[in-house]
Amino acid sequence: MSQRAHLILSWVIVALWAGVIFFMSAHTGSDFDGTGPLAAIKRWLVGLAAPVFGPDTDIVNVAAHFTEYLIFGVLLVVAARRTWPALGWGKLALVAVALASLYAVTDEFHQSFVPGRMCDPADWLTDTLGAALGAGTAVLALEKMLAKRQMG
Repeated sequence: MSQRAHLILSWVIVALWAGVIFFMSAHTGSDFDGTGPLAAIKRWLVGLAAPVFGPDTDIVNVAAHFTEYLIFGVLLVVAARRTWPALGWGKLALVAVALASLYAVTDEFHQSFVPGRMCDPADWLTDTLGAALGAGTAVLALEKMLAKRQMG
């Protein structure tokens, strides 16, 4: 596959993941109380979290936001690296976090139109922190992988 194809594919994957985030934001947690794989995952997470945080804590929502954006941060670093290969690792991570954080703002705005959801600055912060961890992890992994490739 050519470098151009890799570049395009990396941004297509970013866009698809943004679509997943948008889809999840268009639903409330109670939308996943029935049957199916998402409901099963939610029940499992609630079962894990309830004994630690209490039955009324919505740790699943926090975990979902954080995980969605952790993955988004990783994907954005990969796409940014392919787009701007000469940019230093720190700047790539900052670009990825900035893009994810901006998307999180639009995501929270979108949620304000979803019945049962609201625009919550704490969710935006959780999203941004998840993206930062994902971007940082991706940068460290890519740096290590490239250093290993150069050595051998």
